Amino acid sequence: MTAMTKARCFASSLMPQFAECVGASIAGSALSALDSSRFVVFPGFCDVHVHFREPGFSYKETIATGSRASARGGYTAVCTMPNLNPVPDSVEALNVQLEKIRDTACIHVYPYGAITVGEKGEVLADLAGMAPFVPGFSDDGRGVQSEEMMRAAMLAAKALGKPIVAHCEDNTLLHGGYIHDGAYAKRHGHRGICSESEWGQIKRDLELVRQTGCSYHVCHISTKESVDLIRKAKADGLDVTCETGPHYLVMDDTMLREDGRFKMNPPLRSPEDREALVQGLLDGTIDMIATDHAPHSAEEKSKGLEKSAFGVVGIETAFQILYTYLVKPGILSMERLVEVLCDNPRKRFGLPLGLDYSIWDLEAEETVNPETFLSMGKASPFAGWKVNGKCLATVCGGEIVYRA
Repeated sequence: MTAMTKARCFASSLMPQFAECVGASIAGSALSALDSSRFVVFPGFCDVHVHFREPGFSYKETIATGSRASARGGYTAVCTMPNLNPVPDSVEALNVQLEKIRDTACIHVYPYGAITVGEKGEVLADLAGMAPFVPGFSDDGRGVQSEEMMRAAMLAAKALGKPIVAHCEDNTLLHGGYIHDGAYAKRHGHRGICSESEWGQIKRDLELVRQTGCSYHVCHISTKESVDLIRKAKADGLDVTCETGPHYLVMDDTMLREDGRFKMNPPLRSPEDREALVQGLLDGTIDMIATDHAPHSAEEKSKGLEKSAFGVVGIETAFQILYTYLVKPGILSMERLVEVLCDNPRKRFGLPLGLDYSIWDLEAEETVNPETFLSMGKASPFAGWKVNGKCLATVCGGEIVYRA
């Protein structure tokens, strides 16, 4: 059964809610239109890598605005990263975030616990205390520099039955870089970030996984070497999964502009890296697509490539970009897209799918306009891109949480 057929079967069981979402006046036409592939109901998407910035940085984003933006993108479950204030490195600190989630989130929000205290890489966080409340542990935004610390974290996480979710970045290889160390950087006089700063730490961690037996997930891979290392690790039977972002699959450093909305970490890499990522997505090496939705204030993103903050937004446009530029041209099947946006992330992190779904008009055409985003962040590398697909409504837990 194809993904589209599954979606239609799923839709047929949800017609009362579907009618409520789209309105009685068009429910009948929408029902028949499902057979013509225009209106499709998808299970709620799941993003295992987002930054909602609260607590600590609510001028960039809040759990309320981030969850509403997610719902607009068809997402009903997200996992939030711990580079917050306070850092969720203990039950007490985690509870600050959990309370905000309970009070303001319109979708399912699952916070990661930090690997180390303050994400400083020096002392293990209270992994055992946080384990019942988190899907895994991450020091996202920073690589764990110490091999000994990462080994200790893996052993503790394995004992708790939780994955380590690794931001892989070797600080000794950064040298103040801020875009890929490629042709664009050399041509325009920018300091580059070499690929080894990512894949070198992945290589180290995979050896530690081999030693410890830990469940290990690699965040936002961007290089061809990373794909090769993870492919081999899977062939060797290691418990390893990974993600990449929509921007790494459809963009490369030849598309950079002197604008902060093109600055993210890891950076956009070479065309060869992008091609390797697409192949990794097709052959199953890459398990899921996560947006790394990372909003900042307009001021923080207005300082060009060198001085702008790292991070772009993308949760409202992810499906549109992937559908338009990978599925429609025949590069990626719709079935595979549903797997990497919904099935695989939920399976890996044990996140249930209840009465969660979104309704899309796949024939709708739009131009990406960040000023219409529900997210407080507006820095999108896709601004001005033509896309197909419009989310008409999203339902989470049987409740309508977004309606166009």
